[in-house]
Amino acid sequence: MVSAYAELEERMRGRLGGRECLHVPSCRFGLYLALRHWCAPGGRVLMSPVNDDVIFFVVLAAGLRPVQAPLDPRDGSIDLAAVPESVWRGLSAVLTTNLYGNPDPAPELRARCEASGIPLLEDAAHAIGSRVGGRPVGSWGEASVFSLSKHTGAKTGGFLTFADPAQRGELAAARDELLHPSRTASELAYLVRPYAEATVRALRLVKAAHATLRLLGREERAEIRMPLRAGELKQALAAAPGLAPFHSWVRVDMHDYRLGAGTVRVRRTGRLLARLDATLAAHRAGTERLAASEWGAGAEGGRPGAGPDGVQPLFRVPLLVDDRDAAIAALARRRIVTGYLYDPPLDTYAGELFTDPSPDPEPAAWFARHALPVDPRRADEVIGVLRAAGVRPVRYGDRG
Repeated sequence: MVSAYAELEERMRGRLGGRECLHVPSCRFGLYLALRHWCAPGGRVLMSPVNDDVIFFVVLAAGLRPVQAPLDPRDGSIDLAAVPESVWRGLSAVLTTNLYGNPDPAPELRARCEASGIPLLEDAAHAIGSRVGGRPVGSWGEASVFSLSKHTGAKTGGFLTFADPAQRGELAAARDELLHPSRTASELAYLVRPYAEATVRALRLVKAAHATLRLLGREERAEIRMPLRAGELKQALAAAPGLAPFHSWVRVDMHDYRLGAGTVRVRRTGRLLARLDATLAAHRAGTERLAASEWGAGAEGGRPGAGPDGVQPLFRVPLLVDDRDAAIAALARRRIVTGYLYDPPLDTYAGELFTDPSPDPEPAAWFARHALPVDPRRADEVIGVLRAAGVRPVRYGDRG
């Protein structure tokens, strides 16, 4: 299996200009490894408040205090200029999000981190094909993590990449110590899952499937955010760092997040990764159409997905709409499912007991309230549905 991992790692290494790559079972697992390796427990990590709550719990599991950053309301990227000097003092690291594939300002963040003597860690789960400053996202920090569940659709696996090859032995040993061994039953379930999902969609049984999962107690999100369970979380924090105390939060949406990959997973992942360039081209084309639409322009004419590095192959394009619930309902009537919503922001969700709030929370709250993340491969359908439904665009200056 090591040789199979090595083939996947070599492919990713080529995409990142020779940067060292370590295969991991999931992005969240790789991020935990990076945080434990580069940050001493008790430190503070600057991160985006518009992010998956799983990532928030990974930071806590690493024994670190999340510090929420101010955001640019046009695309949800970290607004470096709005981070006060008082926040920079005492930080242990900066963690980017590259939300939906829109790059955070990595060159500027890198320079600031170097001046502060702290590592830059890049979460590139949504940004496997994005670029910033003329380089791939994920090539700026001491470490970066990628997901193979997003653009490739493998629903398993990822990479921890890092700048210093001398770190590989220690990181690989830490990975292997945390991995759960591959299981035959899990490999078989992974093999048949795509066919089962296709059957459910073809028979229009998605709602019934979700209802059954809820009845069995397997549907873990009744709302956008998972239940915080503050009392249990305080107990888990007392046992940090460690994955075990936070397992019930970190596993949400991916129970195999620390399961070693068997032959079936590795081979299927390899086939999907080989088709990545064609997938990225489709995402880039759809992003360009959506960014040029009336909902794609951000404040002052900025366009999510477009910039000095060209049009990005966004994983999802955050259209800015006046009434997001109405837009979601209109899309659902055409069987276009909206996912990857991160509302409310993490400082509102978790409160000051578990995180340092953003010094300027309004732009993030506004973006989280109005962003409608849509699959760029369905750009023409989405544009048609939203126009037919009369969905209105919104700008940050409107203060909607």
